Amino acid sequence: MDKNEPIKKHQWKKGQSGNPNGRPKGAKNRSTTARKWLNVNTKAVNPLTLEEEQMSQEDLMTLALIKKARQGDVGAYKALLDSGYGQAKENIDLNSDVPSIDFSKLFVFKDDRGTDTD
Repeated sequence: MDKNEPIKKHQWKKGQSGNPNGRPKGAKNRSTTARKWLNVNTKAVNPLTLEEEQMSQEDLMTLALIKKARQGDVGAYKALLDSGYGQAKENIDLNSDVPSIDFSKLFVFKDDRGTDTD
């Protein structure tokens, strides 16, 4: 069968796999394995409380991200916000053609009195 040839409807019998050499039944996927190891507990010093306590690997990694974010790592801060509150549903293009606004003509600031050149 040519890879560009369309798949025919009902090409396989019920229960027959289109990929017989695929992942074997019962094999764990990557997320299952990751969750298993992220939930392993160990004793460690909490960098926020400075006390030794039982923490999961996920806790330790989150604390490491918090430390990086507090040191100014914007990517770590974004990862924490996305984890805690979800990713933004919409991206706004701030580089689009937006009309320029001269704010000095809209507002009179305390320091600008008497310097109006219009």
